[in-house]
Amino acid sequence: MIRLALRIGLVGALLGLLVGCSPLKVLNLLTPDGTYTKASNLKYGNDPRNQLDVYTPVNLTSDVPVVVFFYGGSWTRGSRSDYGFVGEALAARGIVAVIADYRLYPQVHYQGFLEDSAQAVGWTRQHIHQYRGDPKRLYVMGHSAGGYNAAMIALDPQWLAAVNMQPSMLSGWIGLAGPYDFLPIENPEVKPIFFFPDSPPDSQPINHVGPNSPPALLMAAQDDSLVNPQRNTAGMARRLREQGVSVRELYFSKPGHGTLVAAFARPMRWLAPVLDEVVTFINGQDPAPIDSHER
Repeated sequence: MIRLALRIGLVGALLGLLVGCSPLKVLNLLTPDGTYTKASNLKYGNDPRNQLDVYTPVNLTSDVPVVVFFYGGSWTRGSRSDYGFVGEALAARGIVAVIADYRLYPQVHYQGFLEDSAQAVGWTRQHIHQYRGDPKRLYVMGHSAGGYNAAMIALDPQWLAAVNMQPSMLSGWIGLAGPYDFLPIENPEVKPIFFFPDSPPDSQPINHVGPNSPPALLMAAQDDSLVNPQRNTAGMARRLREQGVSVRELYFSKPGHGTLVAAFARPMRWLAPVLDEVVTFINGQDPAPIDSHER
């Protein structure tokens, strides 16, 4: 208990020294940059927000797994520049990280941000070899609203079909406090994004689980007050198991909804072993199959 209090006090002191910065920017300021090389502002589509950054581990001797990460923000806000600490965390553990922006409401409603997410994954599969990433070991990961994006890309074939891909080309997907089953919508900020009260059932990731869905790692804050972990994470895990899909689900007592993703950052890893679980999951999966024309 004393150690926990000291850690909380230390983080509070660091944040106090940087008043005026957002918490995510603080984490980036406390993140080293010697573990990766970064390719910035790469365009994957025509819109100004269709850009991504690639974090490649240093000193690679062979191609390594790839994670495409989508951030949260209720599909109304967010920037890839805020999540450099995620890119660094993955690169430092030998994984190429792709962090993508996507269009947000009110520029787009549901489906626009999913079209962008699929485009980002398609770009990654096509180009990531240039950055020492292995396209046969490709994962999608997201936090909160970004977890929804990752889930839909992995579970609903229509999105990847638009970029000549299919979910079987993914080695797995990782959801952090994602909303996977949230109709009828209660959050007033989200209602117009999904055309409430006429929100389509097809908008729910849980309705797209099938026996051929990619393996999943699902993590949530035990006491998440924004995205109910029992309905969303536990419900998704149960549906995956019913279809015979491999899934690992974990709930953590220390982080909340937002600090679950902050646990990737070096000063916050005491909150939960989120990074360790991601690395273990990725290293334990077989490469995704490739089409005959790609051999």
